Amino acid sequence: MHITALITGATSGIGMATAELFAKNGIHLILCGRRQERLDELEKTLGAQTKVHTLNFDVRDRDGVKNAIEAIPQDFSTIDILINNAGNAHGLDLINEGSLDDWDAMLDINVKGLLYVSKAIIPKMIAKQKGHIINIGSTAGKEVYQKGNVYCASKHAVDAINQGMRMDLNAHGIRVGAVNPGFVHTEFSKVRFKNDDERAEKIYQGFEPLQAEDIADIIHFVVTRPYHVNIADLVVMPTAQASATILNKETV
Repeated sequence: MHITALITGATSGIGMATAELFAKNGIHLILCGRRQERLDELEKTLGAQTKVHTLNFDVRDRDGVKNAIEAIPQDFSTIDILINNAGNAHGLDLINEGSLDDWDAMLDINVKGLLYVSKAIIPKMIAKQKGHIINIGSTAGKEVYQKGNVYCASKHAVDAINQGMRMDLNAHGIRVGAVNPGFVHTEFSKVRFKNDDERAEKIYQGFEPLQAEDIADIIHFVVTRPYHVNIADLVVMPTAQASATILNKETV
């Protein structure tokens, strides 16, 4: 019997790496993202290893999420795993200097988008009294750092939703857990610094950050545990990172 996973934010970073690893292990994939050309490329490359269906929508669009998921073909309609990976950080500003547009983007994608997708998928899992939801959080959901204000708030919300979701879905036999990475070298900082590549890359200089493949490996480990095992909350950082603000960097 095949397993089907739906992954949001599948067109880059952790989402893409997870899709690639799942495909190698024969998991059928529903890949969601905003960039159709990347979805097409993934469908072509990963389709050689497993069955792939793509959905092009923005998690901020409540009706778009609902309509896309309702239109999933019958072959993919039984969703066993949901990876709520879509997320973003915009700006790194003092609270009094922050952009309202940046705040809206972070809260809409990181919090409301996760809820919209979950709301569409959970009834399918309740119907079969089984399923596994992995919410991708952050160490920013465990502690707050200067200039992180609203981003940290959004990831603290993910932490709270993850806990509440696990409690509410416990009676239905649904596993719920979170993976909370520290520094991962992806497009994350490029988005945060609005395509300022030099500033984005500087974040990762002087130490060895995690790679998207490291997190994908952990996600695969989590979802392949025996069903009576639920990894409820996992924090992972590079060895050089001790907290949000403590990094063992090489002096140049």
